[in-house]
Order: sequence, then structure tokens, then C-alpha cells
Amino acid sequence: SVSAAFREHLRRLALQDFPCGLGSWSKSCFDARRSPRRGQLRLGADPAGEEEAMGLDEESPEALMELLRDQHSPWALPPDCSPQDQQLREMAVLAPKLVCGSNVFQVLRSLRIVGKGVKEVDEGLLQLQQLEELILSANQISRITSANLPRTLKVLELCCNAVADLQDLCAQPPPELQHLGLGYNRLCSPLRDKYLTAAFWPNLVSLDLSFNSFTDLLGLVSQLSSLQKLRVLVLQGNPLALIPTYRGFLVDSLPKLSILDDIPIGPDERHQFHGLARQPELVRSEARVVVSIGEIKGVPDPRALQQLEVGSEAPVITYSYCVTYEF
Repeated sequence: SVSAAFREHLRRLALQDFPCGLGSWSKSCFDARRSPRRGQLRLGADPAGEEEAMGLDEESPEALMELLRDQHSPWALPPDCSPQDQQLREMAVLAPKLVCGSNVFQVLRSLRIVGKGVKEVDEGLLQLQQLEELILSANQISRITSANLPRTLKVLELCCNAVADLQDLCAQPPPELQHLGLGYNRLCSPLRDKYLTAAFWPNLVSLDLSFNSFTDLLGLVSQLSSLQKLRVLVLQGNPLALIPTYRGFLVDSLPKLSILDDIPIGPDERHQFHGLARQPELVRSEARVVVSIGEIKGVPDPRALQQLEVGSEAPVITYSYCVTYEF
């Protein structure tokens, strides 16, 4: 589950271990024992114990931070960690109480669990009440229940999973979501109940549906046209992208779109394809593919066979080959 992967991720970050956390090495540990008035001891504190504690070798925050930031340090983060992971560890040095125990759930705004074999998005995510970005790429998620997603989410990335249906995701979708990434999944046409409309995603600005199995361009455009805030769309890698009028039809059908398949849409292109949306008969569900074979290895070359003499009665050997293309 995502929760289990998150706990393992926190364990790797070691927010409570040197040089992070409230250990004897942390100046914050000693500051906490002092009175807020002029650094005096708290009432009831043991003077001898306090003096003994202050006699220990404690590191300055600057020295601890250097141990975290130096890439050659044994306490440096692994290369696959995100910038936020580094920020959490630095926070665990400068303000360790903010990330102590369950407090970390209140400060985390971005969570990145990539390639960890996650299959389930469980309700444990609801503890992250400030989460705005959730990256779950390259896992094994086939269904995702929106009731288990924090309502504060603005970015949801599910690239390279096994999602084949949007029904569970659209049951209670995060209302403020701005980017939805569903590239490299198993979605196909036609989508039931118009799940890609403003009724479910009123604030969607960016949508990635690349490398799925969408074939119905007209049906998909009829849904996407309701997304009034949509500015970035990625559909490359779908069978519908083979339609000759694919790009022009989308550019004219979605006038507010700024970027299609990572290519900006300029005024010239708008003018060139103007009126194409009113000619749906040009959007045909077929494509012609021309394949040229440059070289084949592993089969006999007929030119290398010895030429038979004219009038020879020797048997003639012929070869035939079958080539299959899978689309």
C-alpha cells in the first residue's frame, strides 16, 4: 500500500537519527530544557543534571546542516530522493519538533513514491491533511479510490501503472486538482459516464492521457471541451493520434488549449486549422501505414546463391518468408 511505502520512505530519511532529530547532539535539545526567560533553568529541573547535559559535545545547527548537504557525507540522501526529502531532513535539524512522530503528516505537501511496487492507495493517505502533490508513477496500481485521496490535492500523477477504469477515481475526486497524469496505462475508448468532463474535474489545467488505447477522437473531444480551464493536453501514443487530421481537429476544437503533445499552439496554427472542428467527416477512424524494410538479418541472401547454368537440370531451391506486424 501507499502507507506502507511511505513508512518505509520515512525510515530511510531517518528524521529522528543523527544528525537530525532531538538527540544529545542537537542544540535544540538543550534549549528545550531552559526557561523561556533569559535561558534560565526551568523550575524543578535538576541543576546537576543540566550542568552535566550542557557539558556534552553538541553540534551547532550549521555543522549538522553541512553533514546533510555534503554529497560525500555518510548522512547524505540517496540520489533518488526528492528536494522535499532534503527539506524535511533540514527541518529535522532546525526545528525537529515539527517533524517528530505524527507531526510530519501536518507539514508534508508533496509525496513521491515511484517504482516501489505499490498496488493499493489506502485510506492512510488521509492523514496527510496538507498534501498537494502525489506522485505514484511506475507502480502496479490498477484501481484508485478517490475517497482515500486528500481533498487538498492539486497534482496527481499515476503514469506507468495499470489503470483501466476511472469509475473509482471519479467517485469523489479532489475538487482542486489541477494536473492529472494517466499516461502509459490501460485506458481505452469509449469512456463510460463521461469521466473526463468538468463535472468531475472543474479546475483541471493539465491532462496527460498519452500511450493508452484511445481510438474515439470525436467522443473524447466532446468530453474535453467541457474542461474550460484545460491548457495542456498530451494524447500522443494513442491510436487516435494516427488520424491525419488529429492535431488540427484538436487545435480547432479546444480553442483555449495552449500546448498539445508538448508542442505549443501558436496563432498561425490556429488560423491554419480554423473551421476543421466543423468538419467531423474528416476525422476517419483509419490510418495508412507505410513500412520500409532496410535490412534483414538471419536469413539466406538470395544473391549469394550460386547461379544455375542455362539449361541445367539441377533442382531449383526457393525460399519464402512471412513477416507479421502487430499494432
